[in-house]
Amino acid sequence: MAVAEKAKRNVQRKRKPKLMAVINEACTGCSGAPICITECPVDLCMYEVKNPHAPVFNLVVVDPLLCIGCNKCVTKGPMDTLLEGCPWDAIDMIPLEEYEEKYGVMPY
Repeated sequence: MAVAEKAKRNVQRKRKPKLMAVINEACTGCSGAPICITECPVDLCMYEVKNPHAPVFNLVVVDPLLCIGCNKCVTKGPMDTLLEGCPWDAIDMIPLEEYEEKYGVMPY
């Protein structure tokens, strides 16, 4: 029995997140059914793109301006089960300061 996807938020965030989800090179897109996208509570924050290095797999991308750092992409699984993280360890939750040092200051 399929579980309905929860309603996602689509309003502007109220404050800067403390953590930022970053997808690393281990992402396989879970063969077209990435649970991280389903569990993310923010509309269009996480989405799939084609993987140029492995066309059979898609990659998940996180929009840094939409990520709220809630950790649900690494802790929630199907039917509200708890995970120890992404099955492929492809999502790193890093402090916003560290993210901004590497990628530049976010325009919030």
